[in-house]
Amino acid sequence: MNTATGQNALVHEKSPYLLQHAQNPVDWYPWGEKAFEKAKSEDKAVFLSIGYATCHWCHVMAHESFEDPETARILNKHFVSVKVDREERPDLDKIYMSVCQALTGHGGWPLSVFLTPEGNPFFAGTYFPKTSRAGLISFSELLLKLDNLWKEDRERLLTTGNQLTEHLQNAARMASSETTLDVETLHKADTQLARSFDPQWGGFGGAPKFPSPHQLTFLLRHHQRSGEIRDLEMVEKTLRSMRRGGLFDHIGYGFHRYSVDEKWFAPHFEKMLYDQALLAMAYTETYQVNGKLFYARVAREVFTYVLRDMTSPEGGFYSAEDADSEGVEGLFYLWTPKEVQEILGTESAGIFCDFFDIREGGNFEEGRSIPHMRESLSTFAKRRNMGVKQLEYLLRNGKEKLFKERKKRIHPFKDDKILTAWNGLMITAFYKGYRALGEAAYLSAAEKALTFILSTMRKKDGYLMRRFRLGEAAHAGYLDDYAFLTWALIEAYESTFDPGHLETAVALTHTMLDLFWDLENGGFFFTGRENETLITRSRDAQDGAIPSGNSVAALTLLQLGRITGDTALEEKADVLMKAFSDQVDGYPSAHTQLLQALDFMIGPVREVVIMGERGEDGTQAMLQLIHRNFLPRQVTLLVSDDTAKDRLAELAPFVKEMVPVEGKPTAYVCRQYACQAPVTDPEYMEEALKESP
Repeated sequence: MNTATGQNALVHEKSPYLLQHAQNPVDWYPWGEKAFEKAKSEDKAVFLSIGYATCHWCHVMAHESFEDPETARILNKHFVSVKVDREERPDLDKIYMSVCQALTGHGGWPLSVFLTPEGNPFFAGTYFPKTSRAGLISFSELLLKLDNLWKEDRERLLTTGNQLTEHLQNAARMASSETTLDVETLHKADTQLARSFDPQWGGFGGAPKFPSPHQLTFLLRHHQRSGEIRDLEMVEKTLRSMRRGGLFDHIGYGFHRYSVDEKWFAPHFEKMLYDQALLAMAYTETYQVNGKLFYARVAREVFTYVLRDMTSPEGGFYSAEDADSEGVEGLFYLWTPKEVQEILGTESAGIFCDFFDIREGGNFEEGRSIPHMRESLSTFAKRRNMGVKQLEYLLRNGKEKLFKERKKRIHPFKDDKILTAWNGLMITAFYKGYRALGEAAYLSAAEKALTFILSTMRKKDGYLMRRFRLGEAAHAGYLDDYAFLTWALIEAYESTFDPGHLETAVALTHTMLDLFWDLENGGFFFTGRENETLITRSRDAQDGAIPSGNSVAALTLLQLGRITGDTALEEKADVLMKAFSDQVDGYPSAHTQLLQALDFMIGPVREVVIMGERGEDGTQAMLQLIHRNFLPRQVTLLVSDDTAKDRLAELAPFVKEMVPVEGKPTAYVCRQYACQAPVTDPEYMEEALKESP
């Protein structure tokens, strides 16, 4: 601690979260040898605090305890304190969150873990209040008790630490008995989701309720496979309810993190990049399935928010926006009737407030209201005796004026670090949006972001970095970074048909296999040979707020295997599936992203090769058919000229023998390793693409 400046060692970091704590009276250290050497030399335990910059309860604990001189005095006297940004170091977060869940049965952030100087955990929890309440011990009391145990009963703590570490290591090494995963596994997951579905409000389970878009995109695939109408009904009910509720920012667009109630009404107000990406995919794919413009419109709203508020000048996408402003959660997003009336005038404000439930006394906290829709446009218009178009105009005009006024407010903090993995998800969403919605701006955004990531976050040796901020790329990439960026590159190829994207995807996949593959049990470790060696290497396929790296990697291996004809990649995916088969079979609905890869693996899969110049009418008609439809079990190649053919043939030798028929744009459609006769009529190609449930 620099007593002259009042700063600790975090002042030299680039993470916004760590910098938020650089002025604390706590003598914080970043994770590293220096902190653990200090703990050894001073014979102290390590207090590890993990959080992120836009975490509401992290802010609360920081204000109550880490900014408090007396609490800081206790920490500085008895412990070595280490701060970690979970988004920069997800490897540490995964390991020590597993400890917390094992000890307490739950987890979350802030994550508070106590370690030996060797890094072995012996106690863990989440938020601890400054003063004891509601059955929670005060943080300072906890510190003193643990320090006393460290001094008086250390052997007990060391034994606990060794047992926990051994448990983590054994869990990571656990081999599968290779349960068979098949179509019945997909049906089992579907049944589990149906049982937990909320028919009144949509979504799964009760409060708090999370979007979990990968569950919805799984249901779309199961619907296509089985013809089960219930699947599509669950997806539509959930997506419509989320858009109508306070989970959606009706004034500025974008979705908040999750709803604290079952109605999607009261959100936890932070906005995460990965939620925008995954939800944009869900709305886009639902539009492809049912053709309803509502879903296309919501996808466009999400893309509008990301392009306006979450895009860096260089093209990369920022990580998150905070829930709090002016020290109050959600304040930026809340309204009173008086505020709306001053902006819109009495008559328009009356209708606007009625529609969005902005009421006297408030529908939320301190007399303020969360805008949300209690009824549909048509129902409201009928009740107010007005036309739907008239209502739409009034609401659109009102939202524009409120948004303009809201810009003058103090904005929530923006975490402007750029993460490779989360950018991979957002880039994927923009490419999908471009193909389904035909919006050139989405293609431009995806290409610019991909160029930025590849030029800034990929080193000359082909290895990826995790985080970029203030001109610095730092931290060796993790499995998610490689898998999600590969996913983006495959989407990039199928959007632009630039062979360079495919070449990079294949190269990155081989690097990922080299760095992360578990040679003993199959599947991928979360950390690779370039990452720091920790007390264990985590390896899992269960989805959380974002899909697991193994799940996405399984799909990209299968897709690249079919695009290139390299069966070795498909064999790796098969080994990966077997490695996690027991885990998946036990609780398939917790692995819905991996089940999307299983759905692809089971097939039938189509490989479509189109021979034709990109701008030619026949070629464009064929591509538009593919882009417009929901075809999750298909890969597409375009041979636009001899140069493209030569480059593709290096990756996919089977295109060498393919030629246009009579000089016309031609589609070769292959299904389950058998090719049909080439067609030159787009209508015949569409027939070949159709698939019976």
